[in-house]
Amino acid sequence: MARNLARILRGCGSLVPFMKTPARPPRSSSSSIPVRTLVEMLPSLFSSKPRDFSLPNSSWGEEMMRLYEHYNGHTETEGEENQERKWNRLPSYNRSLKYAAGGVYLSKLIQSKARLFTRNIRDPGAAFEYVLFIDKEKEKCVCIFQAGHLLEGPPGHVHGGAIATMIDTVTGTHASAISAPVLTANLNIDYRSPIPLGSTVLIESTLEKTEGRKLFISCKVTSTDGSKRHTDATALFVSVSIGHLLKG
Repeated sequence: MARNLARILRGCGSLVPFMKTPARPPRSSSSSIPVRTLVEMLPSLFSSKPRDFSLPNSSWGEEMMRLYEHYNGHTETEGEENQERKWNRLPSYNRSLKYAAGGVYLSKLIQSKARLFTRNIRDPGAAFEYVLFIDKEKEKCVCIFQAGHLLEGPPGHVHGGAIATMIDTVTGTHASAISAPVLTANLNIDYRSPIPLGSTVLIESTLEKTEGRKLFISCKVTSTDGSKRHTDATALFVSVSIGHLLKG
């Protein structure tokens, strides 16, 4: 059966040029492609539904899973009394891109290859592993972030640029949930202590105020127990129109 599936997958690969076919392993008496590889590839081949990167995968550590279950267990349910803060998980997909700056329409092939920056590495656990939750009133957003080995800056620790990327991602997603679409106008970051690679941290975003099209947001990055402050930041976002984005 594995051999038959492998033939189907190779045929599909010739029809979809942007799909990467995994390297062929050495031939064995049982199959030419590992069953695990086939199982991982089948959902993307036969399902049109995009992958939600904010769902648990095998790379998530115990602390990441514990926090995910904690916040996911406090999601809002219809008709429930709002006695404590309720969180809604925000799905995270690869970007579906149709236009470049200036309103130039991109070909289907280029569209299919476009990737949201933090989701451009498909290997689970290699880079940015994160999930975001936002509260009912959209005043707060929390991100559970696990840093992979490709984000190394100082030996054994996360690169400052990767931390800035996550802060911009979290605060930007928060601002977009309030007034989409938005652009980052200003981002100030104070680095306080390094983040070890492979560790899990919390990135908490708070809406401070709004002034017309401006949204002022503060952010902090802490250890999961809150005992260590890694980073503080403030951000200013400006609400813009879709037409403004397409003009470039």
